[in-house]
Amino acid sequence: MRSAFLGLLFMTIGSAAANAQQVATADDPYIWLEDVSGQRAMDWVNSHNAKTQKVLEADPRYQQYYKEALDIAQAKDRIPVGSFRSGQIYNFWQDSDHVRGIWRRASLESYATGNPQWETVLDLDALAAAEKANWVWKGANCARPLERRCLISLSDGGEDAVTVREFNLKTKSFVKGGFVLPKGKQNVDWENENTLLVSREWKKGQLTKSGYAYVIKRLKRGQPLSSAVEVFRGTKDDVSASPSVLRDAQNRTLSLVSEGTDFWHAKNFVVGAKGVHRIGLPQKAQLLDMVEGRVIIRSQEAWTAGGKKFPAGSLLSVDLAQLKADPAHLKPTLIYQPGPREAFDDASASKDMLLVSILDNVRGRTFVYRPGPKGSWTRSPLDLPDNSTVGIAAASNADNQALLTVTNFLTPPSLWLADAGTGEVKQIMSQPAKFDASGLVAEQREAVSSDGTRIPYFLVHRKDIKLDGNNPTLLYAYGGFEASETPSYSATTGKLWLEHGGVYALANIRGGGEFGPAWHEAGLGTKRQIIYDDFAAVAKDLIATKVTSARRLGIRGGSNGGLLMGVQFTQHPELWNAVIIDVPLLDMIRISKIAAGASWEGEYGSVENDPAVRAFWEKTSPYQNLRKGGAYPEPFIFTTTKDDRVGPQHARKFAARMEEYGLPFYYYENTEGGHAAGANLRQAAHTNALEMIYLTRKLMD
Repeated sequence: MRSAFLGLLFMTIGSAAANAQQVATADDPYIWLEDVSGQRAMDWVNSHNAKTQKVLEADPRYQQYYKEALDIAQAKDRIPVGSFRSGQIYNFWQDSDHVRGIWRRASLESYATGNPQWETVLDLDALAAAEKANWVWKGANCARPLERRCLISLSDGGEDAVTVREFNLKTKSFVKGGFVLPKGKQNVDWENENTLLVSREWKKGQLTKSGYAYVIKRLKRGQPLSSAVEVFRGTKDDVSASPSVLRDAQNRTLSLVSEGTDFWHAKNFVVGAKGVHRIGLPQKAQLLDMVEGRVIIRSQEAWTAGGKKFPAGSLLSVDLAQLKADPAHLKPTLIYQPGPREAFDDASASKDMLLVSILDNVRGRTFVYRPGPKGSWTRSPLDLPDNSTVGIAAASNADNQALLTVTNFLTPPSLWLADAGTGEVKQIMSQPAKFDASGLVAEQREAVSSDGTRIPYFLVHRKDIKLDGNNPTLLYAYGGFEASETPSYSATTGKLWLEHGGVYALANIRGGGEFGPAWHEAGLGTKRQIIYDDFAAVAKDLIATKVTSARRLGIRGGSNGGLLMGVQFTQHPELWNAVIIDVPLLDMIRISKIAAGASWEGEYGSVENDPAVRAFWEKTSPYQNLRKGGAYPEPFIFTTTKDDRVGPQHARKFAARMEEYGLPFYYYENTEGGHAAGANLRQAAHTNALEMIYLTRKLMD
């Protein structure tokens, strides 16, 4: 999945505490706030949390907003999206009775009725209580083909660093004497049921400057970590080195190493009996899956191989035997290449089919590709609802069954069971409506950016909207890392915003993947200002068409989108009356010192090594470009202490600088939750309620 792909290389705190000991300077007096859990820093956090909560929680609407957000988050009629394992459907679930969550399973027959009869496999609340630990679920990786033993990843409070423990699905218990990998940022995959490939910090300090592992070892059952045998060693200048194992339904395997030289570029290697050998792939290409002995490859750059030329954004296949025999000289076959307004989204193999989802003008389409003779493929579409986002939730390697999700702004999400072999699809679950959408409509519009490019955006509003500039409007975007923003059903936004008369806008600005690699690459590094111009163009279009006005316009974004919000806040303070800056990057000059800035150099450029990049961020970085006496709106700045991807340092320092300048702001830092709104549904509901009260006060009152 795209979200999983993006999550693999995001930032880590790394040596933040050590860096925080550097002496403050006149230009940056708030380095002490980089000491993530230091007492002085936490005293500052607690003081500012109290100020924000005192105001927003005292609003007479807060309790109702919180209750509605919590009811939505904990609702037991949500769709329990599952995955196929050993002939059953597995699902991780949280609600009011299971705060940390339960891992459970049901038969496919029961699941397909829409009313599954669940069997609990692991109760995380009970485990945390028994072990007196703050466990947060981070997923399970089960050893194929039998899928009877799994590696379960558990996080302390939501961090990306995890403890990995082997679990037996039959006995529903952790394996005594089984595989255990102590806490760390690590990647692991099964070569077979008794052998793992693991990248981790084997010796203290054995990490890249980005804070990730670069040494991969083979660990056999019963071995201590100290006896694991090295398979591959990258360098400290890499972002990371990680293993993976592709396996088709016939149990053909391909063990791989990806040596990430930056966020977007990697060298790929095959792990063979006689060592590790480089694969002749472009460095912006990924090996995704395998079906019937064909390795599936996505290339994000143009590629000439085997005497053929393939455009960027193509999906291709290579014969497994040919790859193993001569990995340096591949002979790929085209599966899919995007049209002018298309982009590849996802691919997943079933037993002997390949399901592929694409975006067609930011609308979802899903196809089944069937292997043909001489490496060829034939395609047929799946008949799914139009004008929606379609996701491949899971595919079965035992047969050709697949679970697909369908969602849009106004229709509650639904789950579909597809047979890739016959093309038959049927809806098996649909979430009940969580807000009144009867008077609403969603449309797609376009704004014109500073270079004349047309930027699409979605607009959700009442059918009888008055174009008088007085409509409270929330505009959201991300604009980075080739992540596509597509229509989705947000029950919380619908209930707490749209039902109250708000308008919602979603902008498909450059930096994302809505129209393929070129749409993303248009805003890389020092070209990034065009992303910010795209966003401002959408805002100006909303104002020019009298959907709203600066008085009634608010914006929201998180992570890279938080950086987007910070730039909009400093570059165009006159366009908004509310700005929500979630888990953000804001200090782009010290980014590599605060955390794992090197891992994002492929996206943002290197401030340390490229004078042009440094010059760009000196005039663009939000922290450095706040101005004393500036006429800024009062923002809501949110982060989490346990976020070990981006870290809370950026948000803290930005708020402290605003305080120094006498500028008003709201600041809230959740002490748990990782790179998310909270470690559990209650914390997420609390964050949502605070932010929605803030928007209501700023834009509706």
